[in-house]
Amino acid sequence: MTDTSSTRPADSEAHAPRQSGLHRLMRYIPLIAPVLLWAVPCWVLLYTGQHWPLPVTLAGTALFVLGLAGMPLAMVRGHGRRQQDRAAIVGATLLGTSWVLFTWSVLLGVFLRLALTVAGVGESQDRARIVTWAVLGVTAVLLAWGYAEARRVPRVLRLDVRLPRLGAGLDGIRVVLITDTHYGPLDRARWSARVCETVNTLEADLVCHTGDIADGTAERRRAQAVPLGTVRATHARVYVTGNHEYYSEAQGWVDLMDELGWEPLRNRHVLLERGGDTLVVAGVDDVTAESSGLAGHRAHLAGALNGADPDLPVLLLAHQPKFIDRAAAAGIDLQLSGHTHGGQIWPFHHLVRLDQPALAGLSHHGPRTLLYTSRGTGFWGPPFRVFAPSEITLLVLRSPHLPTSP
Repeated sequence: MTDTSSTRPADSEAHAPRQSGLHRLMRYIPLIAPVLLWAVPCWVLLYTGQHWPLPVTLAGTALFVLGLAGMPLAMVRGHGRRQQDRAAIVGATLLGTSWVLFTWSVLLGVFLRLALTVAGVGESQDRARIVTWAVLGVTAVLLAWGYAEARRVPRVLRLDVRLPRLGAGLDGIRVVLITDTHYGPLDRARWSARVCETVNTLEADLVCHTGDIADGTAERRRAQAVPLGTVRATHARVYVTGNHEYYSEAQGWVDLMDELGWEPLRNRHVLLERGGDTLVVAGVDDVTAESSGLAGHRAHLAGALNGADPDLPVLLLAHQPKFIDRAAAAGIDLQLSGHTHGGQIWPFHHLVRLDQPALAGLSHHGPRTLLYTSRGTGFWGPPFRVFAPSEITLLVLRSPHLPTSP
């Protein structure tokens, strides 16, 4: 692997997108969402004709009120100045629980009740109580399953990707992608080591991490990140920052990854050469980098490609799929991204799609640009994954050109 970038750009690029109505609305979501997440299930489960005994109604209401009050408080103590890991775990768990409870209170509260009414099952009170028990049962099952899914070592997802400009000498190059490990309040050092062991069984030529390593500073989460130093690749291990690094002293993460033997591609590129052919492997800082105020941090594609032969195929690392517009305009062959988590807890993926052009998998953009979006290797916040399994991705790059016979 040859490093062809002599400098790391320090100037900031002028990007000032207009604030849309959606982004203005997003300001108020932190205030409205907790109320809806707890109030709607409370109403559906307790006050829509169940006629529970008074002690049951009062106890149930008290639990919902405690959840509504406790969740924001725990989140503030966990992610604010105090940075209390136990509070962060409690807040995130309550957030995930309330989301699943809200989702199925709405779905079953409408559709199951309608089906029971059409089928003529029981009296109104009976149908209301059936809905309550169904919501609680489905929520319990999904949370238990989602927790197991979040905590397990991800399955390996293998995909052959054909790149028309890839030389025959590079056919079969094995690229492993991990991303969004999100080391955080819930200690996952053993999980991290097992993920790295799995990566090492894949005999990768190139291993990529496309950001969101952790929630917390490099100093604080170092023990969980250190196993990344054991990852093996025949050519290189490369890394770009994600948006969460910029909540937690991003330069510290860049320095730690460098210390662990990973190549931070901060608006730079390196060359992967094999069989007489060359692949440009480029990376950019996350799109949120410029607003972080850190000197020299920004997403600068021109800087990343500076000095690269325009006739060579380019593999680009960019944390967020939304960078694909710039990548396609520049004629990038393949962009690797994460960020979306595949929605993490269904049906959150509908909200993700409001902000990102892709949720997961391989997609086409422009005349030649491909985007692969990983569902992520870890999880953020709530320790649950519901209908959005984590992954370690093995991409085998294929060339349309036949090797020249000797």
